[in-house]
Amino acid sequence: MQKILIVDDHSDIRRLLSITLGKEYEILEAEDGTTALELIRRQRPQIVLLDVMMPGELDGLQVLDAIKADPSTKGTLVAMVTARGQVADGDDARRRGADAYFIKPFSPLQVVAWVRGHAK
Repeated sequence: MQKILIVDDHSDIRRLLSITLGKEYEILEAEDGTTALELIRRQRPQIVLLDVMMPGELDGLQVLDAIKADPSTKGTLVAMVTARGQVADGDDARRRGADAYFIKPFSPLQVVAWVRGHAK
């Protein structure tokens, strides 16, 4: 079963995505960037659903940069799920290697469709 890591500091977002995807995928969760990177390196999820604005040492863009800079994880698919809805924010994330950009409030069905379309 493929693994998906959901990274968001809001437990209700993690729960919504976990319930929506949990029947088809093994779900991992993290509430901050540091924990997310540890899980990515240990568990090797195929897809990461990543919030941009999180408390702690690393925000989502820094986590994205770390994922794409590491040869062992750079192939991981990363979808940003964020409240930052400016066009420039999405463009910046894509330049950094994000594979998708969903703006909160988002449709869980859109995210599920994207995951199903990209899961190997």
